[in-house]
Amino acid sequence: MTDVTTIAAAVRERAGKGAARQTRRSGLVPGVIYGGNQPPVLISLDPALLGRELSRPGFYTRMVDVEIDGTKHRALPRDVQFDPVSDRPVHIDFLRLTKDSRLRVSVPVAFVNDSDSPGIKRGGVLNVVRHEVEVICTPETLPQRLVIDLTGLDIGDSVHISQVTLPQGVTPAIRGRDFTVATVAAPTVYRTEEEIAAAAAAAAAAAAEAAPEGAPEAKPEAAAGEKAEPAEKEKK
Repeated sequence: MTDVTTIAAAVRERAGKGAARQTRRSGLVPGVIYGGNQPPVLISLDPALLGRELSRPGFYTRMVDVEIDGTKHRALPRDVQFDPVSDRPVHIDFLRLTKDSRLRVSVPVAFVNDSDSPGIKRGGVLNVVRHEVEVICTPETLPQRLVIDLTGLDIGDSVHISQVTLPQGVTPAIRGRDFTVATVAAPTVYRTEEEIAAAAAAAAAAAAEAAPEGAPEAKPEAAAGEKAEPAEKEKK
């Protein structure tokens, strides 16, 4: 069964922007619980408690019990609005869950056993096409994350959704297409300045070895903006 976190909240009596601003001025975060064929419940939460839950991975795929005066409302976080300057939460929406709820949720993807991938061992790069996969499930089958095993993947191999083990009762929201989740791409080679200098030195050494004996040493060309030294005049 999915882990459920309990979050304490209090009821807000008034709706509207003015009431929400008043709640924020009092040091709390306004919110609402909606859905489940029941009237919405206006709530306020302690920003420290909410911030702690937001900092934990998988906030939007973790069911919560919003406890109000001893009564628990099973819900799923759906949206959090943040202040554009301080980045603090200023409003939160919870979707009320029932046993008959069908959820459409974006679940994060986690990759394991990269050290057992021959392609990555040879310098290949894991190219993540989808960091999240949208699935349809019930509250009881809601996964915290989708785990993809990279064992045996070589350069050029791809992981499609059909290769991902989904919990029973969980299906991809995209139907009729075996979409790609990740690939192991060939490495891109970059030449550093040291490598370029070493290659130039090796080329110069090879040219010097190939020059015939007694041949005059080539003088360096004058740099741009410099005057070339005048040639010595012939003696009469």
